[in-house]
Amino acid sequence: MKVKTYELTNTIEVEELEAGIIIDYSIEAADGKNVTLPGAFESDFRPDLIRRAVHSSRANRRQPYGHREHVGKRAPQPGMKHSVEWWGKGRGVSRIMRKSGARTGAQNPHTRGGRRAHGPMVQKEWGQKLNTKEANAARDSAIAATADSEMVASRGHKFGDNVRFPIVLGGYSEDGEKYDVESLPLEKATKKFIAMMESIGLGDDLSRANDGRSIRAGKGKMRGRRRRTPRSILLVVAQRDALAKAARNVPGVDVAVAKDLCAEDLAPGGDAGRLTVWTKSAIEALE
Repeated sequence: MKVKTYELTNTIEVEELEAGIIIDYSIEAADGKNVTLPGAFESDFRPDLIRRAVHSSRANRRQPYGHREHVGKRAPQPGMKHSVEWWGKGRGVSRIMRKSGARTGAQNPHTRGGRRAHGPMVQKEWGQKLNTKEANAARDSAIAATADSEMVASRGHKFGDNVRFPIVLGGYSEDGEKYDVESLPLEKATKKFIAMMESIGLGDDLSRANDGRSIRAGKGKMRGRRRRTPRSILLVVAQRDALAKAARNVPGVDVAVAKDLCAEDLAPGGDAGRLTVWTKSAIEALE
């Protein structure tokens, strides 16, 4: 299976105004050479394997939580903040722990202010095992899904009618000099990356992710997850060079290295068909 790459040409226009200098990046995308795709792009679509792999990956990152034991000078866990004693048998009352010198029950789950019954245990293992062959098959199946335009559109991504899948970036030239697209000049690199995506026909999806950001409801906004951003383009590179640095700050855009690619990168939440942009070097590294 072969596909044509996109050859990108950047024309820099400088305009001097009274307020300062305005630099405009005008990038044109033209058809490049054909690239032979790895066999993963022709894999069978297995949504069951993709969901299992994503669920396993999320479970293995989950951090255990639960009540802590009362050790040393650390604050005790909720419901265990009182000095208690047991009255013993023979008084005709329930055998629960009571506050020292008082009749009030304490610490037991069924008493007022007592500890939580059957609370979460730190010792619980959340991880899930997945066979290596299954993980590889799920990754290959998710790679094949990125080459299907209908599946990408059904996931909610927006792109132009002339975009061909899979999207592979070839060469890059700027001011008459040719560069490897992953090693483009770092000056205003993020603006160049956005101009690249707009020239291919993916600018609408970047706008969708940027406009769709919202503040999360609930306590998640107090735990480092204040804003929720829709997933947009996944950029797959061979190494984290200038192009990866240019794209990592764009809302909704994720960068992945070809050798570390997994099903969760290609199908966040278990839904296959993410809008993925490959570099020619990443395709070669994937083989």
